[in-house]
Amino acid sequence: MGTAEQIDYWINTAIDDLQTADLLISNGKILHGLFFSHLCIEKAIKAHFVRFTADIPPKSHNLLYLLSKTDLSLSEDEKDLCSILMTYQLEGRYPEYYPSTPSMKSAIEILSQTKLLFECLKEKL
Repeated sequence: MGTAEQIDYWINTAIDDLQTADLLISNGKILHGLFFSHLCIEKAIKAHFVRFTADIPPKSHNLLYLLSKTDLSLSEDEKDLCSILMTYQLEGRYPEYYPSTPSMKSAIEILSQTKLLFECLKEKL
């Protein structure tokens, strides 16, 4: 798979994950929706990793680590969102780290910020 195909793969699956996040949150499955929000941004960053390095991205879920391996420059608010999203990835997979569920209002705000960041990342490709 060439570089362009890899980038398309990461972006197209990120779009699916964002749609899934929206559906889950709107149906009250907040933690699952936020997990898919994280996944969307992870994949968008991995698309940039491929663009920047022409290599396969690391098998990491850490958004800030992945960002550090690209030429992307995010605002502090965007980095803060990445930190928030990190709460809902690995921790949700193990019972001892299960995060508390935010309010629907907070979840909708996180989802809205995720959509904006995703569009920003997509435009930079």
